[in-house]
Amino acid sequence: MLNELNKKRTIVLIDDTPLMHKIINRTLGEAYDLAFFTSGREAVSKLDEIKPDLILLDVEMPDLDGFETIKLIKHNENMADVPVIFLTAKNDVEFELRALSLGAIDYINKPFSNQLLTKRVEIHINQTVQKRELANFNENLQEMVREKTKVIKELQYAIVFALADLVEMRDHFTGGHILRTQEYFKLILDYLAENNIYQDALKEVDATLLLEASQLHDIGKVAIPDAILLKPARLAPEEFNVMKTHTTIGYNAVRKAMELTSDREFLSIATQIALFHHEKWDGTGYPHKLKGENIPLFARIMAIVDVYDALVSKRHYKEKMDHKEAMKILVEGRGTHFDPILVDTVVNINEKFAKISQNNT
Repeated sequence: MLNELNKKRTIVLIDDTPLMHKIINRTLGEAYDLAFFTSGREAVSKLDEIKPDLILLDVEMPDLDGFETIKLIKHNENMADVPVIFLTAKNDVEFELRALSLGAIDYINKPFSNQLLTKRVEIHINQTVQKRELANFNENLQEMVREKTKVIKELQYAIVFALADLVEMRDHFTGGHILRTQEYFKLILDYLAENNIYQDALKEVDATLLLEASQLHDIGKVAIPDAILLKPARLAPEEFNVMKTHTTIGYNAVRKAMELTSDREFLSIATQIALFHHEKWDGTGYPHKLKGENIPLFARIMAIVDVYDALVSKRHYKEKMDHKEAMKILVEGRGTHFDPILVDTVVNINEKFAKISQNNT
């Protein structure tokens, strides 16, 4: 099979002079496949079928002149990159400039040297073929990069999920807290996007990164002692103070990972969610007592889905609550614990929340 460079090329001649057809056939017929037309209009109608590698075009023709013909050629997106060489007896600078401005790559005066024509045709065809090969190479390279990036992203997701799952197993969560909070998180993101709410904040980040980063919200719990993390009763004040450190522990762990990579967007989001998802709208949360919109939006979303899932889940220290009771608590926390807009969002999509929570065992 011939490779791209050695493949026999097709040349179209558009010229109303039969003698020129004979000259071109004698000059180029052995090296190239040729197609001849005496009419620009007829030639343009056949170009998609012929798929030429180069077009030789006369200027003066009866139906369409060369200038009108090349306009039609270049208007066809399939032909726009095919090189066009004007062959004309018009030895006129103005004509030549017009031809080149319309997209021709060369302008050869008649009568011409057959050797000169052959060499120019060879040069232009080789340049075109090399451009195509380079474009194909770049496309293949981009596809390889896309595939490699996809693999890396899948690996990143798998590692993040494994880390989050370790926390979940250690805390004896049941029913997949991490996956459910991701689903709740996505429901809120979709609603906000559909209703143009908080768009300035959301347009700056990739929703997929947000969802993946949300898995690491409790990563700091790996450092909390079992006696506190697994205590089957309400924590004493000093124990709760230790529990609260999981936010800063998680933040510091992810921040250290950030120092090892230049692609920091994902980890930057994860640090915000880990550190601030226990802040409250009224400023009474922890660890920094941030208030209102000073709390990053992603952390405010995490706060509401985290609390909701905790309410409807069974834990070693409590029984599960039904959806209606959990929604009542969220509404009661509107403007104190939670962002009012996000509470209203959850109320509007609460049936979807309920459907996800039904899979919680």
